[in-house]
Amino acid sequence: MTRSLLAGVCALAWMLMPLAGAHAQTDRVLVPADDASGGAAGQSAPSTNNNVALADDDDSQAPVPFEGGTLTITQPEQDGEKVLAYDGKQLATNYDVFFDKIVEVGGVKVALFDVGDGGNQCGPATVIVWKPEGGTIQSTTVEQDQCGAPPSAVSDNAIYFVPYLLPGDEKPALQWSPTDGLTISGNLTYMPEPGTDWKDIDPEKYQNITDAFHNEAVYKEAEKLLGKDMPDMATSLLVGGGTEKTASGAFFASGCVPHDCGGNDGFMAVDPAQHKLYFARRGDNGKPNAWPDVATWPADVKAALDKALGAAN
Repeated sequence: MTRSLLAGVCALAWMLMPLAGAHAQTDRVLVPADDASGGAAGQSAPSTNNNVALADDDDSQAPVPFEGGTLTITQPEQDGEKVLAYDGKQLATNYDVFFDKIVEVGGVKVALFDVGDGGNQCGPATVIVWKPEGGTIQSTTVEQDQCGAPPSAVSDNAIYFVPYLLPGDEKPALQWSPTDGLTISGNLTYMPEPGTDWKDIDPEKYQNITDAFHNEAVYKEAEKLLGKDMPDMATSLLVGGGTEKTASGAFFASGCVPHDCGGNDGFMAVDPAQHKLYFARRGDNGKPNAWPDVATWPADVKAALDKALGAAN
C-alpha cells in the first residue's frame, strides 16, 4: 500500500523545484578547499578556508581536505573518465565529476559530489562520502533511473532526494542518513493542477510542451489517449524548446529522449479550441506510433509532424 509522505518531505519537493537547473552537469562550479555546512537545503555554512578555486579550462579541480585525508578529482587519460578518490582509493568514475559541498548530517561530516554522463536534460547521480567514527571512508551512489538522481536537500538528520516526476509517473522519495543508509520515505505521484481547464492553457508560458500536462483537462485527455505510454511519450519530448502554432491555432513542439536524439523522438500538439491532443513517437523501427491514428489528424497538424519527424510518417 502506497505510503503518504510527511508534510516536511512534501515541502522539500517544493524547495527542490528551483534547484534542478543548478545541477546542470556542464556548469562550472566553485570548489571550496574546505567547507563545513550548517545543514539547510541548498545552503552551506561559511568555509573555514576562504580560498576558492574555479574549475579551470581542463576541468581540473582543487583537492578537498576531508576527515584527515584528501578527496581528489583527476582525469588519468585525456578525454577519458574522471576519477573521484580519497587518499588514492577510488570512489566513483564518470565523464562529469564535480564537488558539490560538505554538510553535517546526524553529527557526521558528509561530502557530496555530482557524478554523471553529462548531456542535455540529464541530472547527475549524487555520490555521498562519509567516514564513520573509528571507521574507514565510505561512499554510496544515489541513482533513481538511467538519467541520474534528483537534487539533494539536506536537513539536520537526513539528506532527501525528491524525484522529478513526468506525467503518469510514480516514484519513491528517498532519504539517506549515516545510521540508516538509503531508505524510502514514501511514494510521489504526478498530479496536474486541480480545476484547470482548456481555457486556462497559455503556451507562451511553457518552457517545454510537457508543461501542458500540468493542466488537468490536458492530462485527462492524454491519459485517455496514451494510457501506460504517457511517461514514455513525455520522456521523448524532454530535449526540446518552445512551441509553434499552426494556421488553425493548435500549438506543437517536438523533442527527443536525453542521449537518444534521432533515435527516440516525440511530437505533441494541443488544440485548445477543439479540446484535442495529438501525439507521435518514433522509436527503433523509425516509424512513429501515433495517438490518435495519424489518418484522423487535421492537415496542418499532420504537416507539422512531417516537418518535425520527417515526411515519411
